[in-house]
Amino acid sequence: QNKWLLWRNYDLNIIGQPVKSKRPKEPGENKIKPINKKVKPKTPKMKERESADSSLKSQSILTQVMDKGHFQKLAATLSLSAGQSLELRCKGSNVTWSYPSYLDTFKDSRLSIKQLDRSSQLILANSTAADTGEYSCWLQLCNGNKCRKDETKTGSTYIFFTDKEELFVPTPGYFEIVYLNPDKPAVIPCRVTTPSAKVTLHREFPAEEIETDGTDIVYDAKKGFIFQHPTSNHKGIVYCKAESQGAPQISIRYHLLYVEVPKGPPSATIAASSSRAALSDRLQVVCTVLGEPDVDVNFRWQYPGQEFERPVIIQNFWRLINRGIGHTTRISKSVLLVEDFEAIDAGNYVCIAQNLQGQTTVATKSSL
Repeated sequence: QNKWLLWRNYDLNIIGQPVKSKRPKEPGENKIKPINKKVKPKTPKMKERESADSSLKSQSILTQVMDKGHFQKLAATLSLSAGQSLELRCKGSNVTWSYPSYLDTFKDSRLSIKQLDRSSQLILANSTAADTGEYSCWLQLCNGNKCRKDETKTGSTYIFFTDKEELFVPTPGYFEIVYLNPDKPAVIPCRVTTPSAKVTLHREFPAEEIETDGTDIVYDAKKGFIFQHPTSNHKGIVYCKAESQGAPQISIRYHLLYVEVPKGPPSATIAASSSRAALSDRLQVVCTVLGEPDVDVNFRWQYPGQEFERPVIIQNFWRLINRGIGHTTRISKSVLLVEDFEAIDAGNYVCIAQNLQGQTTVATKSSL
């Protein structure tokens, strides 16, 4: 009997332990796996993932249509051979496009834009090197007649249409003026159609290559040479040279003019041919503005007899002048002419000169 009890104890101790280990595990019983599962779904990582997903969604608004109707997301840049046709799609029902401006200027029939059910379609047939540039689209948010750009739903890509015969993006003219302003970078827009082309900048006189140090003067294939801090020493006539598996090619000439006058409302003066005029005299009043070479000035006049529709002649014109030390200024003039002075013409002549920065009013008086 004692032996039997010992055997039962042995049986329970030996057999009972393995039985316990074979018992089906309760969910979450394994202490290692639950710890790992709790570590993985950290809140910051989920936010990062959501941020990445939303970024992808904003980028995927613009796609390229490939062969057999396949769609491909676009990177920041794309290279295609000149002659190829291009089809882009922008998701949305109210889409606005932006593309190289000359396609609009010349009303090019190769470009067509059509609004489809769920997207807008842009097709460019028989592409040329001149089509190189940025193509972008965005959704418009409208409330009645007022619309604004939806900054969260945009797409953009810069497309190089490569052509070994046209390393530089063609331009309408053979000569271009670039204004050098000490307050902002200046761009010499000799863009290339082949992003891998080696481009250098040259001065025409004295004949020399201008060193680009990557800091003060840098080259961007999508923009051209950028002068970060223009000075009067940079003025003159320059051109670009490009090389890519063949003979080098030369760009058009660029005339660099240094700007002397800082930004601001017009700096205006006024003068009359005579402060005292006799009857039947010819009176001339000149309003003069010195300003930036590339800033337009608009003139308005107030003069005696205006409310009685007294006839006067007004002429506006402008020209560039060199101040003698390489500084260039635009001189704009408005001339008011009274052919046959009468008593009604005596009084104050007021000139109002306006540009994008503001307006300036000057006045002079002429009497009998």
